[in-house]
Amino acid sequence: MTTPPPDPVLDAFHLTGVPVLLPGGQGETWRVGDVVLKPAGFAAEAEWRAGVLSALPASPAFRVARPVRARGGQWTSQGWEASELLDGQTDVSRQDEVLTAGVAFHEAVADLPRPDFLDRRDDPWATGDRVAWEEQPADGSPTYREVVRKLVEARRPVELRSQVVHGDLPGNVMFADGLPPAIIDWPVYWRPPSWASAVAVADALCWYGATPDLAARWAHLPEWGQMLVRALIYRLTTDDAVGGPETWTTIRLESYRPAIEVALSFT
Repeated sequence: MTTPPPDPVLDAFHLTGVPVLLPGGQGETWRVGDVVLKPAGFAAEAEWRAGVLSALPASPAFRVARPVRARGGQWTSQGWEASELLDGQTDVSRQDEVLTAGVAFHEAVADLPRPDFLDRRDDPWATGDRVAWEEQPADGSPTYREVVRKLVEARRPVELRSQVVHGDLPGNVMFADGLPPAIIDWPVYWRPPSWASAVAVADALCWYGATPDLAARWAHLPEWGQMLVRALIYRLTTDDAVGGPETWTTIRLESYRPAIEVALSFT
C-alpha cells in the first residue's frame, strides 16, 4: 500500500497540509502545497543530486525542480527528499523534444566530476549499467542470456568521454505551454551522453510506440550503434535482475525484439 510522508517528515521540510498522491513516480511521490516529496532512495545520490540541482544555472532550454532543504540544512530527512513543484505533464509521445532537452541538460552538467557514490550503488539498475559496459558478465536467467546474446556479440570497444548523465529521460521530462521542458527524477550515471540518448530511444521503441525513424533521426550521435546496443543490454539486464525468469513473458519479449533489430542494424 502506498504510504504518504508522515507528519515528522512534513515538519522537517516546514510543510503543513494533507499530502496528495501524484501520478507516476512509482506511486511514491506526493504533493504538499507547492512542494513535492518522495523517498530519497540511495541517500548519497540524493544529497549529491540536490547539491548539483540547487546550484545549476537557469537555462532557456530546460527547467529543473530545485530541491528544498530540511531543517538543519540537509537535503534529505528520515529517508525523504523534497523539491519545488513544477508546471507541466510528462508526454512520452514527444520523443524528439525529450531527447533535445536531454542533450541541453547534459551540456549543462558536462564538467561535473564523477560522483564517488556510483562505486557504492548496488541495485538492479547499477547491475544493468555495469553489464552493458563490460564491468560485469552478462549472467542471468536462460531466456535473458538467449535474448541478450546477439547484443553482447555485437558490442565493440568505444572511446568516448563519460560524464554525469540522466539515465531515464522519457517519463521524466514534463511539458507546459510557454515554458522549457522540465527534467525531473534524475538517476545519475557516468557514461557518454549519447548512451543516455540511446536509452531514451530504446525505451521509446520498446514501450512508447516509436518507429525506427526515431533512431535514424538521432544516428548522428557518437557511436550510435554501440550506444543502442549498450542501452538495450542495460535494460534487459535490469529487467532480469528485477524479475528473474518470470519477467520474460511473450509480450515482454516481443516488445524488445524490434528495438534489438533496430540497434543491430546500426552496428
